[in-house]
Amino acid sequence: MTQNQPIGIFDSGVGGTSIWKEIAALLPSEDCIFLADSKYAPYGKRSKDEILQLSIKNTEKLLALNSKIIVVACNTATTNAIKTLRDTYDVPFIGIEPAIKPAAIHTKTKKVGVLATKGTLSSELFAQTSDLYAQNIEVIEVIGTGLVELIEEGEIRSKKMLHLLQSYMDPMLEKDIDHLVLGCTHYPYLIPVLKKILPSKVTIIDSGEAVARQTKAVLAINGILNSKSDLGTHQLYTNANPEILADIVASTTVSPTVSFLNF
Repeated sequence: MTQNQPIGIFDSGVGGTSIWKEIAALLPSEDCIFLADSKYAPYGKRSKDEILQLSIKNTEKLLALNSKIIVVACNTATTNAIKTLRDTYDVPFIGIEPAIKPAAIHTKTKKVGVLATKGTLSSELFAQTSDLYAQNIEVIEVIGTGLVELIEEGEIRSKKMLHLLQSYMDPMLEKDIDHLVLGCTHYPYLIPVLKKILPSKVTIIDSGEAVARQTKAVLAINGILNSKSDLGTHQLYTNANPEILADIVASTTVSPTVSFLNF
């Protein structure tokens, strides 16, 4: 592994670009390759074995593109596959899981909501994290069925999305949550809609910044932080509609050299 190799990132779809944006903002000199495996989204409704095989496929694609580190920018893939990936491949892996710890630390009502996919909420890693950090906290878990599909279709601000999110927030608000943990990397793109639904006292937490900081730390530990002064280049791949991927990252000012490709 060398400093000049790119950071590899994959997700079940376009949502992982929320992690890519944070990494690119924190590490502007790094080159990045992002894979949106939208053809198979969402991973959360698939079996553990399917998730593992898809994660292996994405990992091997990123390694073929010379990645020096791989960020699994998908909660479901992290919770179901990252141990096997770490045991199999000789590169550092960064995972992502719902940020229950900060929510549990800062909640005043002792009620925390977690919006995530079925694959994440039913995983052993999620159960371990909840047991570790939320022993004296009531965690209201809601499976966000249909949300990833709408995001992948470019319907973030549609009436259908608003109504679906409202139906998922209602049981949490009835329990008086004061923190909402977003347990899927697609979901940060829903924050503007969520803010229309949630009272101002509810703090929304996602894992993007923490993942970017951990990526930087692991690169530094391994001596492979890119030391160049130029801005990095970014290649974003999708196996679905590249226009939707381009639209969802259109607001970023990360780099003048972002290209969209199919794989």
